[in-house]
Amino acid sequence: MKIQMDRQINIYLLLLALISCLFIYSSSTNFGQYGDAFIVKQITFYCIGFVIMYAVSRLDFEQLKKISWPFYGVIVFLLIALIFAPESIARPINEAKSWYHIKFLGTFQPSEFLKFALLLVVAKLIESHNKKEQVQTYFTDLWLLTKIAIISIPPMLIVYKQPDTGMLMLYMAMLIPMIYFSGIKKQLLAVITIIPTVLISTIIIIYIWFNQFFTDKILTSLSPHQISRINGWLHPFEFSDSAYQTKLGLLAIGSGLLSGKGYLQNNVYVPEKHTDFIFSTIAEETGFIGASIVIVLFFLLLYRMVFHALHAKKQFTFLIAAGIIGLLTFQIFQNIGMTIGLLPVTGVTLPFLSYGGSSLLSNMMLIGLIHAIKMSYSGYMFKNTNELEVQSGAKFPNKKDTRTI
Repeated sequence: MKIQMDRQINIYLLLLALISCLFIYSSSTNFGQYGDAFIVKQITFYCIGFVIMYAVSRLDFEQLKKISWPFYGVIVFLLIALIFAPESIARPINEAKSWYHIKFLGTFQPSEFLKFALLLVVAKLIESHNKKEQVQTYFTDLWLLTKIAIISIPPMLIVYKQPDTGMLMLYMAMLIPMIYFSGIKKQLLAVITIIPTVLISTIIIIYIWFNQFFTDKILTSLSPHQISRINGWLHPFEFSDSAYQTKLGLLAIGSGLLSGKGYLQNNVYVPEKHTDFIFSTIAEETGFIGASIVIVLFFLLLYRMVFHALHAKKQFTFLIAAGIIGLLTFQIFQNIGMTIGLLPVTGVTLPFLSYGGSSLLSNMMLIGLIHAIKMSYSGYMFKNTNELEVQSGAKFPNKKDTRTI
């Protein structure tokens, strides 16, 4: 029996591709800045992306496990090499040294593909740990968390120093659900949840009640670039330079009103409108109605991913799906949030809509994994609880101290 890819996901991706190309063209040509260069490249990236997505979807998960560590090693090597690379091949952009500049091919951002590498190695690590440790204790759970930290923190620190705080946040959004569903004890999960919650709450209280202390002690511990972004977010009218992009983005979105100004009728200049602030173009030209349709389209895409996650037949595939859903959900929320002033500007792109080859190709690879998960269980006409390690809240059968998802 021939197993097909998820047609609904492919339809949603094709619609997002159409929206992306239409509004990248509108964003990049309306002010006479870039001509047709970006739209041609984006169409090319999408064509390559669909091919890569299909190729990844055809890989067996045992093959993915075998290539996970070599792929991780290559990406970490490229991240380290980026530190020492001359500016002739790694020129900083907006004070961030995150890209290799390849002649005739454009730029390549290794940190985007670290998402794929970390996803595979962490999922494989958790699965191997749970199979090896037949008796669950607090020590074994802490040891699992330690191993995850050992393989994830070093490359994340390199990305943070580029600096690329936005990408670091995406890694965390991917790893947190994977850790949560790894099967560690609920008491330990509670501690992991409470500690950052208390820290964030404390910072918020200090900012509200002891603003001077927050400004003099906490804020100054960050880099100048990060301070600028936070000041522009918290005090957009006092720090007009830092909030320049956010204020223009809000102006563009607000001027679209209910139904928008019409296609190619955007007249509010916003820096990087074709990349990080593509949502402002969509809202300006199609208004609240068009922006809402885009959000609904994202919701439907995520819903299909959740559906396949709940039907994943192994812990490895379930963890992969959970990580992808967490990453894309946060990325969509962060990008739209920063364009409307709800969140600070971090340079996080809007998945499948913003211009960018590395971002688009890495996300298409992740969607390829979702297709692979769908095809891994679709061929089973008869299932029972002994066949499935994880499915819709099923328990791990190989643990003496039963873990639940």
